[in-house]
Amino acid sequence: MKKLFARAAASLSRRYRTMSIQMVISLSFTAAAVAGMVLMGLSLVWRYSAGTEQLVRENTERVLSQVNMNMDSYLRRMMRVSDTMYYRIIKNADLATQSLDEGMELLYEENRDELVSIAVFDSKGGLVAGTPLTALKEGADPASSDWYQAALDKMENLHFSTPHIQRLFADPDSSFRWVVSLSRYVQLTREGSTYSGVLLVDMGFSGIEQVCRDVELANGGYIYLTDAEGEIIYHPRQQLIYAGLEEENNLTAAVLPDGAHAETFQGEKRLVTVKTVGYTGWKLVGVVPRAGAGDDGHYIFLFGLSMLLFSAFLMAFLNFRISARISDPIRRLEQSVKELEAGAQEVAIREDGCYEVRRLAHSIASMVSTMRHLMDDIILQEKRKRRSELEVLQSQINPHFLYNTLDSVIWMTEAGRYDEAIQMVTSLARLFRIALSRGRSFIPLADELEHARHYMTIQQIRYQDKFTASVTAGKGTEGLYTLKLIVQPLLENAIYHGMAAAEEDGRITVTARREGEDLVIDVTDNGIGMPPEVVERLLDESQPQTRSSGSGIGVRNVHRRIRLTFGEPYGLEVFSEPDEGTTVRIRLPALTAEEAAQLQREEEP
Repeated sequence: MKKLFARAAASLSRRYRTMSIQMVISLSFTAAAVAGMVLMGLSLVWRYSAGTEQLVRENTERVLSQVNMNMDSYLRRMMRVSDTMYYRIIKNADLATQSLDEGMELLYEENRDELVSIAVFDSKGGLVAGTPLTALKEGADPASSDWYQAALDKMENLHFSTPHIQRLFADPDSSFRWVVSLSRYVQLTREGSTYSGVLLVDMGFSGIEQVCRDVELANGGYIYLTDAEGEIIYHPRQQLIYAGLEEENNLTAAVLPDGAHAETFQGEKRLVTVKTVGYTGWKLVGVVPRAGAGDDGHYIFLFGLSMLLFSAFLMAFLNFRISARISDPIRRLEQSVKELEAGAQEVAIREDGCYEVRRLAHSIASMVSTMRHLMDDIILQEKRKRRSELEVLQSQINPHFLYNTLDSVIWMTEAGRYDEAIQMVTSLARLFRIALSRGRSFIPLADELEHARHYMTIQQIRYQDKFTASVTAGKGTEGLYTLKLIVQPLLENAIYHGMAAAEEDGRITVTARREGEDLVIDVTDNGIGMPPEVVERLLDESQPQTRSSGSGIGVRNVHRRIRLTFGEPYGLEVFSEPDEGTTVRIRLPALTAEEAAQLQREEEP
């Protein structure tokens, strides 16, 4: 009997290998028809019962996302008010001769619907300026306030307080006005000297209340807002909670990660959805009651359906075995193709299953092998080509700068100007150390800017301080990498062309900042500028490149290096007006150390 079964199994296996996939699928679906109908019915019932709670989850998350967007928009407006007050008014005012009142009043009038007051305090808590509230209450001590201490302790951040009654200023309109305070550390200027201060923006709590109010969730649910420690900022039943007539599980919700969570509070099953509000650490919490009786009925109904499933078990098992035998080889082949599409280098393609699938797998394996060889050859050729092009561009540095610098060192040494000679030699050594960078094409942005500083130091000594120079990097650029030797050629161009006709008060600035996923470096001079037609052909590859005194690399050379490395979206932009100066903007991807290392490995032959 066993041998007969073995022969029958071997015969079926041989027939299966020669059977077309169309016949295999037809027989499989015929055998599975009855079981499929039963399973489909059960699936619909299960999806219906499970979909109700899923729908509640999704609806709650959508509502919280919308409220979070509104809250984020409101807080951003307040942050823009703070940024405008600091960077456009406080930064540009010397308190010895200028007042903050006019700019502060204009800013308040533009945002008076959301604001209660704007005020600036010195390092001892003294009021420097304020609007529309200008007088402190008797006995008020701003320096002891939480918002004041938070601003001084963490100078780089904005600080949002929890709602509180405004007790600092004498308010003729209201003695009890609820506000949320936004404070930050600022630097005040008086007679050219800077000292610490605090900017306070009080926004009305009604704005936050308006964002959260009248939000409806399923089953009579509601939302409330807490700070990072769980203290309630807004709650539809806030007065009852403060009076001790109701309770809320806010401390637990404050430590939950974003997403939906099931909990039982005071004997009630609830679905709690948490969403963190950006910039503040506040938590939006949506609470929806769950119907406990419905859950029990759901399980009872599933138990009854399981009895029906048991009666069709044998037929379902047979269908499972057949469909698995058919679909597994196809699924494995599909998975292999997906891995290849995702860029996997080593993918094993199994040649099993029915005849058509085995032939298809064999063809794909042959095609992949051929493509790998072709791609390896193409990548190697392209890498060598790009490497050689970059080396040609980088090798165009003219040695005149080195000769002139060394001549200047000799001249200053002979003239007894030893300090300046030492400074120039030190800057030259550091400049070439960074330029070499052990043969690396990508270096930290800080090194590239340091290279620019040393270059400008040398040129300022050579030109006897005919111009001033500054190199700064904005927040968010720390740790970024860049293609090396892209700033110095632009500085050289600014000196030889922008400063050539300047008699005095020449100024060259280099500023680096981050814009989204891009790194932007501006090289600006206040020289003679260029007419529009010169700007238009400056980066035009079809125009002949003009060589002049300087390195010879020029603006177009830097542009080509960036395009060769990163592609079309990146490169240089030139903004210039006659007698107004010139700005050359470098746009690069914001590279991390890992990304720069990966690009460096790709550059190597």
